[in-house]
Amino acid sequence: MASLSGRICLRAAAIRNNVTYTPVRFCKMMSDPMEHATGIEKRELLAKAAGNDDPFDMKVFKRGAGTKETPNLIPSAFDARIVGCICNEDQTYVQWMWLQKGTQKRCECGHWFKLVEKAPL
Repeated sequence: MASLSGRICLRAAAIRNNVTYTPVRFCKMMSDPMEHATGIEKRELLAKAAGNDDPFDMKVFKRGAGTKETPNLIPSAFDARIVGCICNEDQTYVQWMWLQKGTQKRCECGHWFKLVEKAPL
């Protein structure tokens, strides 16, 4: 209902001023979202503008050798992070585990993981 009354007001204002506004014109008049964003949303937009398409490290990592001497390094800005391991290629579930800062953890499939510090966004 509010959007209908808003459209009527816009049309009335356009008729009074002898100006024709189309929805495309209103979209072009909107300012850049970067100007309105604040906090974590703004930092995310700035990171994406700088070329970092995954500022929160949410994409899937390819597992490496994962030995005890060279574990798979998982970045985190916190003291702990939950990690999922798909042990076999045709496995239909994810083996979840918590990684704690400063310790290595071994998955049931034998791969080792270690949490490394990453600067927060």
